[in-house]
Amino acid sequence: MPSDAPDFETACQTAVASLPVTCRPWSRGWCGAVAGILEAAAAKPGNVSPGRPFPDLAFRDLVAAAVATIPAMEAAPRTPLGETVLAAVRSGTAVTRSNANLGIVLLIAPLATASIGPTPASVEAVLTTLGPADAAAIWEAIGLARPGGLGRSDRWDLAEPPPPDIRAAMRHAADRDTIARLWATGFADLFAGPVADLARAVAAGLPLADAIVDAFLRQLAREPDSLIARRHGATAAKDVRRRAERLVTGTTGGGWSDEIAAFDTFLRSPNRLNPGTTADLVAAALYILLRDGSLRPALPFATPAPFPENTR
Repeated sequence: MPSDAPDFETACQTAVASLPVTCRPWSRGWCGAVAGILEAAAAKPGNVSPGRPFPDLAFRDLVAAAVATIPAMEAAPRTPLGETVLAAVRSGTAVTRSNANLGIVLLIAPLATASIGPTPASVEAVLTTLGPADAAAIWEAIGLARPGGLGRSDRWDLAEPPPPDIRAAMRHAADRDTIARLWATGFADLFAGPVADLARAVAAGLPLADAIVDAFLRQLAREPDSLIARRHGATAAKDVRRRAERLVTGTTGGGWSDEIAAFDTFLRSPNRLNPGTTADLVAAALYILLRDGSLRPALPFATPAPFPENTR
C-alpha cells in the first residue's frame, strides 16, 4: 500500500465519523454503511482502497455511496424490495462519478428487508414475494447504475421493457453473473462461502483488515469473478481464480504479503482486472456479521452496544 495512504483503522474511523448522528449504531442502515466502508478500506488485490483509486472511482466515492444508502436500508423492512433497491441506487449515483455500489445494494437490500435474521430462509421469504412492480423498479435501478460489461441479451435486455418476474430474469443471467445467481437460487451460497470464511478468520484472531482480505481471496479462489468474466472473458477470469487459489493455499493469515502485493499489481496492469463482484460478496458478508453482532469485538473503532430492537 502506498506509504501516504491512511491505514485501515484510520480510514474506517474517519469514514464512520461521517455517518449522520441520526443513524443508530447496529441498525440496518448503519450496518449497511459500515459494511461498505470496511470492505472498501481493506486493501484487497485489484480493488479500490485508500490511496489506491481507479481513474473513475476512489475510496471517498465508495464511502459516499455507502452513506447515501442509509435511509433506504433503514426503511427496507417497511418498503417493497424493488423500491428499496431503486432508492439506494438513486442515492448512490447522485454522489458518485460511476457505478459505486449496485452489486452491494442488490445483495444487502434483501438482507435488510428480511424481518428475521438475516438467514438464507428469511431472504428467500423476501425474494418469493416479488412482483411486477418490484421488477420494474429493479430494472430501472440497474439501468441507472449502468454496470459494465453487460452487453446485449437475447431476452430481457436492459434496453427493453422490464420483465414481469425479476427472478426469471435473474435465472436467465445466472450463468454469467454471480449476484443474479444468488437472486435466482437463494442466498445459501453467500452464507456457506464468504460469510463462513470471514467468520472463521475473525474467530481465528486475524485483525479485521486481514480477515477481509482472506475472505476475499478465498471467494476469488472459489469461483471466477463474474465482473472480470463479463469485461475480459472467461479465460481471464479463470486465470485470476487460479492465481487466487495459489495464494490461498500458499499463504496463511491474509495480510499484505509480497505475494498479495504482486497479485494486486497483476490485476491493475496492463489491464484493469477488477474482482468487483467478489468485493460485493464480501461487503454482504460483513453486513450479515455486523447485524448479528459477531464483528463488534473486531471493529477498528469504538461502538456502543447493539440496540436490542435492531439485532433481532
